[in-house]
Amino acid sequence: MNVHEHQAKELMRKFGVPTLNGDIATTVSEATGVAKKLGGKNWVVKAQIHAGGRGKAGGVKLAKSLAEVKKHATEILGKTLVTHQTGSEGKEVKTILVEEGCDIKHEYYLAIVLDRSKSKLSFIASSEGGVEIEKIAKESPEKIISVTVDPATGVTPFVGRKLAYGLGMTGKVVGEAAKVFKGLYDLYVATDCTIAEINPLVTTKTGSVIALDAKLNFDDNALFRNEDVQNYRDLSEESKEESDASDFGLSYISLDGNIGCMVNGAGLAMGTMDIIKLHGGEPANFLDVGGSATQEAIEKAFSIILSDDKVEAILINIFGGIMKCDLVAAGIVGAAQHLHIKVPLVVRLEGTNVTLGKKILKESALEIIPADNLEDGAVKVIKALESKQDEEE
Repeated sequence: MNVHEHQAKELMRKFGVPTLNGDIATTVSEATGVAKKLGGKNWVVKAQIHAGGRGKAGGVKLAKSLAEVKKHATEILGKTLVTHQTGSEGKEVKTILVEEGCDIKHEYYLAIVLDRSKSKLSFIASSEGGVEIEKIAKESPEKIISVTVDPATGVTPFVGRKLAYGLGMTGKVVGEAAKVFKGLYDLYVATDCTIAEINPLVTTKTGSVIALDAKLNFDDNALFRNEDVQNYRDLSEESKEESDASDFGLSYISLDGNIGCMVNGAGLAMGTMDIIKLHGGEPANFLDVGGSATQEAIEKAFSIILSDDKVEAILINIFGGIMKCDLVAAGIVGAAQHLHIKVPLVVRLEGTNVTLGKKILKESALEIIPADNLEDGAVKVIKALESKQDEEE
């Protein structure tokens, strides 16, 4: 789950990571009101969407007067920002963050990620902040440092100093930065983050260390134990299909292809999409119904797939374990009858009660194409799709 910058900063402050003073606004008058309340001579007006690259897309503006705050707020609110993370459709800006200005001395990049090769969390940092980390990695890889943290000890003063010195920090700033590093690490662990990023982390001419930007992603599967984080969820930033799927315990991600996929298990879903592409097809989605989906959830999965106008054929690939094949078959039949599926439907069932499941499908009198295995299913769904396209031509 993603959160907005202002929400990420609110969490960071709870763990001792300093941020600038500011507040959100949904109207131009609210934005100028926030600036007046903050005081000073400089403010930053920032679009709040779940995507990076906002600055390049015109979503971050520096204002040197209240008139400029008003001007920038007018330009940004309601604007559709298109960045490298939004896709071509972009995202509409409904909220902005107005913050006080900052006397920046230097910008750094800082993030925490899980290093799966070491099964530990690692800091990724660079003395070149304020730009995309991918650009730094490509043009100046020597400027990126990595420090792995032992989970038994956490971020010790030694780790903090090692990071700070590696970034070229000296004097008072080293101690201040070490506090930020520890705070960010504690936040990551306590809230089940999947990534915690500050870009840029800045030092000021007075020796302060401040998170100028903030990005936090969280593990959806751990939200049940992080109610505060769960309350930050912004459904307007998610597609209707993804939010509907979430309500039924389904994992759904829309893709660009035309073959809808319904699978139980993330690994099997990835394998299904891979073999579709191997045989020249393009998956329209990732949809994992999980290992214990109900008949109602299966029907909902169908409706989500069919709500995508790009879908021209569907491949169902189920390996029955906890979720028995006869239950899946009953869900497929029910969905096909209620939703009047008009696209080719290929079903591959294997596992618990597979014979009964296949019997239910066969006796349903529905136009279902059975598949013997995963590859057979991929070949048949692509062939059925091509036949349908030929008929329409």
